[in-house]
Amino acid sequence: MTEETKNKPEEGMQEFMPPLDFSSIVFPLYTQALIKLGLMEDPRTNKIETNLDYAKRLIDILDLLRDRTKGNLEPDEEKFFEAILSQLKLHYLQKINAIKL
Repeated sequence: MTEETKNKPEEGMQEFMPPLDFSSIVFPLYTQALIKLGLMEDPRTNKIETNLDYAKRLIDILDLLRDRTKGNLEPDEEKFFEAILSQLKLHYLQKINAIKL
């Protein structure tokens, strides 16, 4: 099997393409943060692993992106963004507080 045929979808199957919208930028960072918070399996290792420093960095990147896009998002995009950021921050604080106990 050549490198070219390895990366092609099987005949009759189409490769998944996420919609071309704001969520396609934010969702991968959100998903990676969930993985680093230990809330999802890492698809590469099929294991739950926690890296709170990395999770915090991803949350900070999303915060920065929110600040830089303020006033330029559609209401539903803004609502989605706020919801995922709130969720990530809550999970992060819960993990940090569990360590302190």
